[in-house]
Amino acid sequence: MSKHLYSYLALGDSYTIGESLPIYESFPYQAVQNLRQTGHTIHAPEIVAKTGWTTTELAEHLIHNVLNQHYDFVSLLIGVNNQYRGLAAADYENDFGFLLKKAIHFAAEKPSNVAVLSIPDWGCTPFAAGKNKKEITKEIDAFNAINKRIAEKYRCPYIDITPGTREVANDASLLAADKLHPSAKEYERWADRLVQVFSTGM
Repeated sequence: MSKHLYSYLALGDSYTIGESLPIYESFPYQAVQNLRQTGHTIHAPEIVAKTGWTTTELAEHLIHNVLNQHYDFVSLLIGVNNQYRGLAAADYENDFGFLLKKAIHFAAEKPSNVAVLSIPDWGCTPFAAGKNKKEITKEIDAFNAINKRIAEKYRCPYIDITPGTREVANDASLLAADKLHPSAKEYERWADRLVQVFSTGM
């Protein structure tokens, strides 16, 4: 009996790509490598993400481009650029609801196979020097309250990575060389939690 060959779609922005790192150090690729090492057969992740994308830009890409009809697993991490650009929380809420419904559709209508990751807090990075860090943290928390509520509404697993991203204030090893995005070490922590979610659906 042949093993099932799993597929994985990763939706997002620079955090999903693994900006400033080799692609194999991104969290989607680390998750796939982890699963392969535990004996699962799984394709390389299909990544639909771009640095700077807001929820609206990701949604427009999904509307205007044809992807595979179904994937075994989907992850969604989006919103930091909405916050960075000062876009309205109400628009984020509408967009995120649309995106999560699309993600569930891609996962063959299985919400348990769609992982929502919270938005990292870039306000704790050196990149935020000179900016109002408390305000950034407050706004990130507000956006995460929205994506968590929507994830719970649709019964999708929610991975709160935000507290860990705040540890960069005291641990530079969790940061990439650009002093903004996570390092491979930090992405490994996200990948481990993602694997826990996906493993339950295997």
